[in-house]
Amino acid sequence: MTFRINKATVGATVGTALEWYDFSLYATASALVFPAVFFPTQDPLTATLASFATFAVGFFARPVGGVIIGNLGDRYGRRQMLFLTLVLMGISSTLIGLVPDFATIGVAAPILLIVLRVLQGFGAGGEYAGATLLAAEHSSEGSRGMNAAIPGAGNAAGALLATGVLTLLNTTLPAEAFLSWGWRVAFLLSIVVCVVGIVIRLRVSESPEFAEAKSKGAVPRVALTELFRSAGRRIPLAMLASIGPNVASYLPSVYALTYLTTVVGAPPWIGLTGILIGNVLKLFTIPLAGWISDKVGRRPVFLAGAIGAAVLVFPFFFLLNTGTPVLVWIALVLVFTFCNDAMLAAQSGFMSELFDVRHRYTGVTFSREITGALVGGTLPFVAAALTSAVDSFWLVALYCLVLMLLAALGMFLLPETRTLVSRAKAEQPA
Repeated sequence: MTFRINKATVGATVGTALEWYDFSLYATASALVFPAVFFPTQDPLTATLASFATFAVGFFARPVGGVIIGNLGDRYGRRQMLFLTLVLMGISSTLIGLVPDFATIGVAAPILLIVLRVLQGFGAGGEYAGATLLAAEHSSEGSRGMNAAIPGAGNAAGALLATGVLTLLNTTLPAEAFLSWGWRVAFLLSIVVCVVGIVIRLRVSESPEFAEAKSKGAVPRVALTELFRSAGRRIPLAMLASIGPNVASYLPSVYALTYLTTVVGAPPWIGLTGILIGNVLKLFTIPLAGWISDKVGRRPVFLAGAIGAAVLVFPFFFLLNTGTPVLVWIALVLVFTFCNDAMLAAQSGFMSELFDVRHRYTGVTFSREITGALVGGTLPFVAAALTSAVDSFWLVALYCLVLMLLAALGMFLLPETRTLVSRAKAEQPA
């Protein structure tokens, strides 16, 4: 087994890990902290729904940031945009740690939180696509899938760091101190994360594929227009496929944390520990799934993850309902790690090959981020509302099952891309 990891992949992955610390921190805090700090109410469900609504706001900012940053990335380069995303997320996350609570400034507190969440989402919209493309476009044909997938492990490392910091603060501080100031420490660390990320990314060169396209004058002024003109039929299917990683990620990592504490009655540490275990495993499973996609193709790996998640969604809730730590951890790892990582890793290489280099950044961000807003951002909110409506998990499970089947259908109808790049190069005139 040979793993050929290039320097750009390392730089993109470390930068993504540091940047995703910010986004993951908000996800966890929206489940465990923000309902009490920014949305105090006698009704815990109302507070949870309000907090998840601000979580969703960041996802709706992601498509806007993704399309704008993607278009600029197709015009000026991937590397420059990755500096922009890092600064946006670092500053907005640090400021979240300074927002006074509801008891201090009233309704202005959640308003400020929403504004900063929008800025955070705007930056996140262009980050992941840029990192995967930079890694993929520096890679040889036989290792493109693995290198494109590895920044996803960076996401896991960032989430691991965020969850670990919040877990440490939550378990070592009294509950009152944690809700008063302890959680803020995690957000204030974002400024340090930002500086470290900038230093690391200064050492990464521009994508050779983009540089070649730019030298030939093949850089579009408005990449979005060219994208729809030449690849418009693929976009809806790519958006369907993108549903899968969103469901398999945010159902266990965000909603399940609330479900375990408010419905099952389990202590918070059980869910947090399960997510920690899942993220540790992701450091290995994501590169491995990317490597497998280089051997057997992107579609088979993705479909295995999507169908696996569809099959497991009802057992997932049965295991959560036991409240038994080991069984809860098994449920989280099966969906959050194994199923999600197969889809996420395969999708990274797949997307970098599905679109032409001239509008690739825009194509990836448009396909991923709009779906992320419509499905990933709303999933915790919708799941909480459905659980409350029927006083059971079965409607949420059915909803997620349908979404996973749609993701599998989208990928099934798209072509295998592992050979598209080499075929396109062979057909180019000498």
